[in-house]
Amino acid sequence: MTIGTTGRPKGVTLSHSALVVQSLAKIAIVGYGEDDVYLHTAPLCHIGGISSALAMLMAGGRHILLPKFEAKLAVESIDQHSVTSLITVPAMMTDLISFYKTKHISVGSKSVKKVLNGAGGLSSSLIKNVIEIFPRAKLLSAYGMTEACSSLTFMTLYDPARESCIQHSYANSSNLAHKPDGICVGKPAPHIEIRIAGDDSSCIGRILTRGPHLMLGYWDQMPSNNSSPVDECWLDTGDIGHIDDCGNIWLVGRLKGRIKSGGENVYPEEVEAVLLQHPGISASVVIGLPDSRLTEMVVACIRMKDNWQWTDSSSNHPVNKNEHCLSSTVLQNFCRAKDLTGFKIPKKFVVWKNQFPMTTTGKLRRDQVRAELMSFRQLAPSRL
Repeated sequence: MTIGTTGRPKGVTLSHSALVVQSLAKIAIVGYGEDDVYLHTAPLCHIGGISSALAMLMAGGRHILLPKFEAKLAVESIDQHSVTSLITVPAMMTDLISFYKTKHISVGSKSVKKVLNGAGGLSSSLIKNVIEIFPRAKLLSAYGMTEACSSLTFMTLYDPARESCIQHSYANSSNLAHKPDGICVGKPAPHIEIRIAGDDSSCIGRILTRGPHLMLGYWDQMPSNNSSPVDECWLDTGDIGHIDDCGNIWLVGRLKGRIKSGGENVYPEEVEAVLLQHPGISASVVIGLPDSRLTEMVVACIRMKDNWQWTDSSSNHPVNKNEHCLSSTVLQNFCRAKDLTGFKIPKKFVVWKNQFPMTTTGKLRRDQVRAELMSFRQLAPSRL
């Protein structure tokens, strides 16, 4: 089943051959082998969980199953069984890092050699924390979807053999003629084709994919006998992005999540990636709210890190980093300093007290955030 973050979940029919080819890709790229001890942090009802489980079965590794993910239980299992491999989503990794820090553990188990992240990008600060906790682990990130039987692209974020971060977000953009929009999600697996569908005026467009990894169809929309073979069909991922000169896929955002503000397209993920670079922000969600002038206004919901405070000050003077204060003006100036285009900069900021709503697999429920905001009339500064 799809997660259904923007609508009702849909049943996806996957072939055995699609699961096998994706498992072989994970074995080759991540490097799973018979000596691995794999911790199941993702539920087996999730495509990330079942595809990685099958990859480890084919590799002949050992499996450690958890009844459900809890940071304490996961850490205990890692230590008890000398776990070498695991997959996470950003929310899970954040919980693991928080648990280690709460226990004043600066370095976790040195047995962990492979960590695969999915369902969203890792911030620079989170990558740094992962490297500190699991210093011997190769850290990779994957971009994919249920309809494509898991991962479409892979990217190595850190390799201890090279002792340096290899790629992250804008890391390689300085070598390109034009600074790319969005977040780099790496290169396609060998058996996967990806192309960008758009008009000739822009290199940015809809991300399409085809190959033996594609679903047979949705459960209630199975193809007829006259349909084209799966390998000849292109699947629209629903994502917007582009491909750089090095063959890397850059993810700009979801087509359904696009904000139309003043006639311009704003993709929340791009704005969120900039906000997360601020040292005082631990999480952010950007949405569009109805506006009589702009059609939709860009609004950012933020969660502040400990020891940071929100101020109503609209002063334009530079804020001392030691003051640990945030305001709309401070964050808007920060976005400008990061070269975020003017119409993409949030007009309003909402301070969010609780955790953002998530699915059981750690994906953001953006629709719930928007619904909650719509119930409030005053937005800045708001505290939810």
